[in-house]
Amino acid sequence: MPGFEVFGEEEKQQALEVFDTGVLFRYEFGEQRRGVYKVREFEQAFCRYTGATHAQAVTSGTAALKVALAALGVGPGDEVITQGFTFVATWEAILDIGALPVFTEVDTTLNMDPADLEKKITDRTRAIIPVHMLGAQARITEIMAIADRHGIPVIEDTAQAAGARLGGRHLGTFGAIGTFSFDSVKTMTTGEGGMCITSDEELWRNMSEYHDHGHDHVVNPGGRGGEGRRFFGFNYRMMELQGAIGLAQLAKLDSMVAAQKKNKAVLREAAAGIDGVTFRTLLDEEGDSATFLAFMLPDRERAAEVNAVLRGEGVGAINFGDNTWHFYPRWEHLAGGRTLCKTGWPFSAHGKRRILYDPDALPASAELMGRTLVYQVPVRMDEAWRDKVVAALARAAGA
Repeated sequence: MPGFEVFGEEEKQQALEVFDTGVLFRYEFGEQRRGVYKVREFEQAFCRYTGATHAQAVTSGTAALKVALAALGVGPGDEVITQGFTFVATWEAILDIGALPVFTEVDTTLNMDPADLEKKITDRTRAIIPVHMLGAQARITEIMAIADRHGIPVIEDTAQAAGARLGGRHLGTFGAIGTFSFDSVKTMTTGEGGMCITSDEELWRNMSEYHDHGHDHVVNPGGRGGEGRRFFGFNYRMMELQGAIGLAQLAKLDSMVAAQKKNKAVLREAAAGIDGVTFRTLLDEEGDSATFLAFMLPDRERAAEVNAVLRGEGVGAINFGDNTWHFYPRWEHLAGGRTLCKTGWPFSAHGKRRILYDPDALPASAELMGRTLVYQVPVRMDEAWRDKVVAALARAAGA
């Protein structure tokens, strides 16, 4: 991780085919593009790869979440449950659609705790967004059972887990919609970009139209702008260069995951020598995309001691308990209700605060994250860096 490590002639050739047409826009210009529709081809290839029947390419993983929520009809007054360990985009999309994010604890999978999910459901819950964080599976089977029992749709945030599976089935295909990110640090990347997948044709149609200002994309004599519109939308269109790069990267995804698994095994073996260490719960080790190695120490103090040794050797691990991008207690802008909107929206409406977030509301997650250390796993692991990390972990084991 990430996919730019293996950029090569395949990406260049796909991009050159777009430049040869001079058409960067995914729609129209039929004669000029001479049959080259890279975004459409990327969507079709992603369907074949994941087993979904429909795919909608968009501008980012964040946009994918917003488009998915819109397709499901989520809006103001609704609640959407997600987990307290995720990238900020998950809850930003919920707030941006007008709904309120409700956060669950995570368990040793580092993903949504189904037991806490059950406690957080109310009569205002309109969607559930489990996140397959750090490339591995949430307890999606249990989450789907709970959601189905309550009649609530599930959006799988698979931003960090392209290529991961559970029991041979691709993550992102269990819920009503699966969303993916292809930004610059993802295992497969288009620089920026995202994808929504579904096997519900009506949901796909909603996403297709919403992501392009409501256009229904029906061919008509008047050309673009003459289509019908059932509702208004916004602009989240992926352009042809992103689709071209995505095609090349998708073809390499399984080989990238295989390389990450091999490299992760080396790091895991080295970390296993640390006294008291345990590893993240993997529901399906074969289906892990192996983008990260996460290991736990008995307590926060021991984790800090180990990481001090690693940092001293220049190869410190990530402690997400201190990370301001991914963990609930560190989201000061969420806790403070900070927004550019002068009325206070979306945190306030009509002069009243809609919701307050307590940084101490997820104590089980805080305890777990405080003692968890993480390494990002590269696709191509530099031998010098590998040896340095292995040596540092061995030194930490003796500390």
